[in-house]
Amino acid sequence: MGALHDGHMSLIVNAKSVHEAVACSIFVNPLQFNNAEDLANYPRQLAADRESLERVGCDMVFAPSEIALYANHGVLTYDLNGLDNVMEGASRPGHFQGVVNVVERLFHYIRPNSAYFGEKDRQQLAILRHAANALKWPVEMIGCPTMRETSGLAMSSRNMRLSAEERQRATVLFKALSSIQAASTVASLKAAKHSAIEMILAHPGIKLDYLETVDPLTLQPIMEWDMRNEAIAMIAAYVGKVRLIDNITLRR
Repeated sequence: MGALHDGHMSLIVNAKSVHEAVACSIFVNPLQFNNAEDLANYPRQLAADRESLERVGCDMVFAPSEIALYANHGVLTYDLNGLDNVMEGASRPGHFQGVVNVVERLFHYIRPNSAYFGEKDRQQLAILRHAANALKWPVEMIGCPTMRETSGLAMSSRNMRLSAEERQRATVLFKALSSIQAASTVASLKAAKHSAIEMILAHPGIKLDYLETVDPLTLQPIMEWDMRNEAIAMIAAYVGKVRLIDNITLRR
């Protein structure tokens, strides 16, 4: 959605290593915002974004107007197999319907062979992979690792809205996820998650929305490993007025 950072640039670099031509779409999609203030405050810097993309070899920028992108398109409701009812979906009703609608429009105009998405938005990636399979989109959906600042904070366009103090506070999100990753090798997922929540609650200025350990395929909360060998710890929290998300893969 613009305000591009090194995490976005890594997607372009990964795509360029495989494909002859790479396009980047930049579009602040109103359909996926529940909060009008959040939409109004979302950073927009198209000229700077284009310069950054040119430096890493992006061949095309697709930056349509809202009227042009949604011309002759009625907003559709997709069956997302319940993947949109948990975590981000529960906190932001309708958000993922907006995501699938806009990605369908982007694919309609660009017709890519492959599409690259950051794993920071892990739930979004799972939903788009489901949509691609269910709707038979002829596009390979590729996830790329989350890029982090030296502090561990996941790179995000929203970080631009954090003060220096808030940016430091926000590092506790990745610390909490990392603590789950370490503790889950010797304790239950439930115990590891509980300890991480206590870590978050001990930090003033952080308002926890959710912290869940979930199945990678269903995204449903899980408390024990059972027969699984992999899970995901996912977090959303407000740092001041800025809502941040992050996740980490857990392996048995």
